[in-house]
Amino acid sequence: MLYQREIGRADIGDVLATFWSMDAPGAQPASEAVRTFAEDLVRGTIADLDRIDPLIAGTAEHWRPARMAVLDRLILRLAIHEFLLEATPRNVVINEALELAKTFSTEESARFINGILDAVRQKLDQGHGATGPA
Repeated sequence: MLYQREIGRADIGDVLATFWSMDAPGAQPASEAVRTFAEDLVRGTIADLDRIDPLIAGTAEHWRPARMAVLDRLILRLAIHEFLLEATPRNVVINEALELAKTFSTEESARFINGILDAVRQKLDQGHGATGPA
């Protein structure tokens, strides 16, 4: 969903409607709980961009988020949003982000994402970088 929004510059309502209408052949439809969870993550990630992108830019030396590979940027944004929610242990968030990178990007991207997320995690654990309530 984040990718579709990023590439198509579409309204998030249109993205959500389109995404859920594209069930893969033979796939089970997502439950209402899964849809709600996914949509909350997507909407929250978008809403938190003003907090997330500065954390990425301040951590990734010489790499503004706009210069990063689209999938890498989106994986970082999603993971950092989850960091800010503090509902899932940060190590679990990092592991899931690395799996996404290995599946949809490259092994090199996974190493890059791991480094950025670990540094952001440390900043947040030390109380640096978060603006406003997390």
